[in-house]
Amino acid sequence: MANKGKVKVGIIGSQFEATIHAESFQILPHEAEVVAVASPTPGHAADLAKKYNIPNVYTDYREMLKQPEIEMVTITAPNRLHCQMTVDIANAGKHVVCEKPLCMTLEEADLMIETCQKQGVLLMYAEELFFAPKYVKVKEMADQGAFGDLYLVKQSEKHFGPHGAWFWDVNQSGGGVFMDMGCHGIAFAYWFLGRPKLKRVTARMSTHVHGNLTRGEDNSICILEFENGAMGLIEDSWAKRGGMDDRMEVYGSEGVAYANLLMGNAIPTFSENGYGYAVEKAPTTKGWTYPVFDELYNYGFPQEMVHFARCVRGKETCIVTGEDGRFVQEALYAGYQSAGLGQSVEMPFKPQGVARPIDLWFNPIK
Repeated sequence: MANKGKVKVGIIGSQFEATIHAESFQILPHEAEVVAVASPTPGHAADLAKKYNIPNVYTDYREMLKQPEIEMVTITAPNRLHCQMTVDIANAGKHVVCEKPLCMTLEEADLMIETCQKQGVLLMYAEELFFAPKYVKVKEMADQGAFGDLYLVKQSEKHFGPHGAWFWDVNQSGGGVFMDMGCHGIAFAYWFLGRPKLKRVTARMSTHVHGNLTRGEDNSICILEFENGAMGLIEDSWAKRGGMDDRMEVYGSEGVAYANLLMGNAIPTFSENGYGYAVEKAPTTKGWTYPVFDELYNYGFPQEMVHFARCVRGKETCIVTGEDGRFVQEALYAGYQSAGLGQSVEMPFKPQGVARPIDLWFNPIK
């Protein structure tokens, strides 16, 4: 593989998240370029390739991996496929960017990490909140002592449900909203507080509006208690109408900060007729809406992909790795177990033979 110039990228997937990856590489194109896309759905990969001028299209990602110029592959496929795809990519000698959550089980997480280490490739965990400009600024202030001793970090992500049909299928996703978005908050609190050891997890889950679509939860609250005394409060919902809401709060002995990822970059708008696009997952643009601009940049996606490309070139050290994804996976296990039992779960929590994290909610280990 090349060791200079732009990193050549292949994307697995062709739907919403794949579009974000393709567009992000074009927003900040100086470090990497997408040269191939693979998707088994007829026509989908070709449509994505046409929209973003990607030269090579495959219906089998394993054929794409034979393309020698590709150095890094991003995975935007359903969660149940992450492990096998990572193993295949690593064995092909290419670096891996895996969308969240890392996989379905702790055993899969270990296999992914071990295979990438054995093959000498990077396993990079695509958690964009580590790169969202507002959140990065608040962490910078916290690290400078602005808030004194931190005792609580809150992260909330809520909307009315995912784009892809596979998210509703717990066999494909492994869980509901906690699996889909709670993974963001867990990773964020862990990173923001300096990766302290996790002591205890308490979670509550319920299904309010999407019981006809999924066996999974569409609303969740999770409390992370760390050994340094700090806490993380993670709130997630697929039951909140009106489009995306993503925010964080930090509380310390000497200060406090609030960061709303979208509303600080929105244009309050009223329209009787509606218009094209306001913000991710907003179902309508009639009445009062809050259209955003530079949306992907404010989420941190282009910065994330540039960082990963620079890591491939050895220009930077990866700040969000497979080990971070594994930490999140264990916390997801504990959250589902806690919700199933109705009580807190002490860490570490590493049950064997769990097929889907949500099974610990359906049938918690006694």
